[in-house]
Amino acid sequence: MSYPIRRVGESLITLFLVSVVVFAGVRALPGDTATALAGEEPTPEAIAQIRASYGLDDNIVVQYVRYVRHAATGDLGVSSRTGLPVLDSVLEALPVTLELSALALLLAVVVGVGAGVVAAVRRGRPEEWLVNAVALLGLSVPAFWLGIVLVLAFAIAVPVFAASGFVPFGVDPMENLRHMVLPVIVLGSGLAAVVMRQTRAAMLGSLSADYVRTARAKGLSSRQVIMGHALRNSLVTVVTVLGLQLGHLISGAVVTEQIFVLPGFGKLTIDAVFSRDYAMVQGVVLFTSAAYILVNLLVDLAYSVIDPRIRLGGAQ
Repeated sequence: MSYPIRRVGESLITLFLVSVVVFAGVRALPGDTATALAGEEPTPEAIAQIRASYGLDDNIVVQYVRYVRHAATGDLGVSSRTGLPVLDSVLEALPVTLELSALALLLAVVVGVGAGVVAAVRRGRPEEWLVNAVALLGLSVPAFWLGIVLVLAFAIAVPVFAASGFVPFGVDPMENLRHMVLPVIVLGSGLAAVVMRQTRAAMLGSLSADYVRTARAKGLSSRQVIMGHALRNSLVTVVTVLGLQLGHLISGAVVTEQIFVLPGFGKLTIDAVFSRDYAMVQGVVLFTSAAYILVNLLVDLAYSVIDPRIRLGGAQ
């Protein structure tokens, strides 16, 4: 079986297991779902009607099969808080979180990989010490504290960027960037530090390898050796880190969106939890988990492009 087909099959099995855990987890929450949906001081008749409407009296297996069948068609239920379809709310919040995560990831890759290469090439010199100190700072500073400091410095003391809110890029690109710069720095700084340290470690191993010494002996320039040989062979490690850090990116986005009042997945999730909107919680967690599985699948497939040995090994 080829490597891509095997990885797709494993991802589908993982998605099935996630759907079981999400479905069971929501129903294991304290309290009765029908009572929570009925609001304050519900009557027994109202609770019975809700149970019949949502099929809560059916066998748990029947409920799960119905849930999967509806989810496969894009029906994630209806929010008890807003009365709107869960999928509509998810798709409305999705662009905000996607933009925030994509920009934070871009910042992490550009800064982290660049700083990691500099630290490896200039090992034992002041440049490496400076990069390591900044990376340690990025790993140590809590996101909420960094967000507050950035707001005080660059949104209040020197009002260059916006402190809160969101403007779609299609409405006003400049205002969109004013609102996104600070959240992107908060979310991307910690990830950039992780990427930098892993890139440095991978580059140090590559620079001492035989193929790098051979490339230098052939007369290749330092730039060709570093970028064309050492860095390319270090990218597998970097891609792995980015895939594993996606969970941190998602959880960090929740905190960051709360700090800067961004109407993304973070706010949607927090509002759903506090209002006990089970359908919304279930839909958001399932959607996020599916996205995480998809990204990790793409990361695994990227391995075979970066290093063909992985593709050949997986085909055996």
